[in-house]
Amino acid sequence: MSNQDVTIKITDREGVIHEVLAPTDMNMNMMEVVRSYELAPEGTIGICGGMAMCASCQCYVKSEHELPEKSDDEDAMLAEAFYVEENSRLGCQIHITPKLEGLEITLAPES
Repeated sequence: MSNQDVTIKITDREGVIHEVLAPTDMNMNMMEVVRSYELAPEGTIGICGGMAMCASCQCYVKSEHELPEKSDDEDAMLAEAFYVEENSRLGCQIHITPKLEGLEITLAPES
């Protein structure tokens, strides 16, 4: 484990909790981490390729981490998405940084 990795707890759509390591030095986002660990079936997450143009990577942020503000695109997308909660974010808009050590998220149900 390099010191560039953060530990993140991801609860998948079946309710199973996965503790994964995510690199902070590869400019990855949460959607890409979920895909790289295959925590959601192929074709059910990151459908738009991480452009904030779909809500397939919507997740609920369960921990108290300070995340960057939502962009207008992310806001608009979440306004139209299903199963949106107060703590909903698009995974593709959450970039993996050292500040996210211990982040806990739950994947939103598939729309």
